Amino acid sequence: MLSERQLPMAATAEPVTSPHAIDDPIERLRQLIAADLDAVNAMIAERMVSPVPLIPELASHLIAGGGKRIRPMLTLAAAAMCGYKGNAHVKLATAVEFIHTATLLHDDVVDQSDLRRGRKTANVIWGNPSSVLVGDFLFSRAFQLMVDAGSLQVLGVLANAAAVIAEGEVLQLQTARRVDTTQATYLQVIAAKTAALFAAAAEVGALIASRDAADAAALADYGRRLGVAFQLIDDLLDYTARERDLGKTIGDDFREGKVTLPVLIAVARGTPDDQIFWRRVIEQGQQGPEDLAFAMERMEELGAFTETLAFATAEGQAAKKALERFGDSPWRKALIDIVDFCVQRAY
Repeated sequence: MLSERQLPMAATAEPVTSPHAIDDPIERLRQLIAADLDAVNAMIAERMVSPVPLIPELASHLIAGGGKRIRPMLTLAAAAMCGYKGNAHVKLATAVEFIHTATLLHDDVVDQSDLRRGRKTANVIWGNPSSVLVGDFLFSRAFQLMVDAGSLQVLGVLANAAAVIAEGEVLQLQTARRVDTTQATYLQVIAAKTAALFAAAAEVGALIASRDAADAAALADYGRRLGVAFQLIDDLLDYTARERDLGKTIGDDFREGKVTLPVLIAVARGTPDDQIFWRRVIEQGQQGPEDLAFAMERMEELGAFTETLAFATAEGQAAKKALERFGDSPWRKALIDIVDFCVQRAY
């Protein structure tokens, strides 16, 4: 479990590979597993079919909205790296994508988001009740696919991940607009709501290939660390990215009162006047037109952006280290490159 004490160590993390050394790692991985990914996309379309027209219409709006499919690609690549020769990994990768999509539908309702990947969110178009219920439909489809895969062990891993994700979302609700949230609690939130599915997606690739417990644990650790790094960078980009690149409104986390690591670092290092500012804009929700710009300025001045990036970099290095037990292969290299891609989104 990550802890608050680990944060200072991140500042001395070894830097990741230069982005110039990587030529579109997502596309490289996609080409490496192209046949399997095509099968996943076909299964997604097949399993979204319903006699209720709104279900495929709403679900396809999000699924076809430009997502990179990183989580299902982790399952496919991990299975290939572990020498799997069957076709159950396609069902599991599809289940992973359905779980992810269902959580996005629910998240957008809870967060009252207007944009995702540059498009209007489903809840804006069809309303909150429809979004929640279609999310439930996708969860059900995911569990059907897990059962079809025929492994109780795999079912247990993915079912547990689904439960942990829900716990993380509830914990995030409890910490919303609370600037006294500890860094340890924040890390607990992202380990649950984001990293748990990354970990499960990678781990089931080893399990379906009947690899030993050590290999499964290593892939779970890889996915977990990658997921933490991914979410840290997401939280950072909410303040530092260009809106057209991010695909959503800059500063959404600030406006929604989300207490992420950049905010927590700024709160901890700030002056008494800063403390008053953060309580007003986050806890009391009293925000003026200039407050976001001031918050971003103070976070930068206090090193919050640098420290968040350093922590994400350290988690990325740990993710890559978890793959050392696996022999050299195109899939292992691709999984390593994905770590660099996730961190370098902040550059």
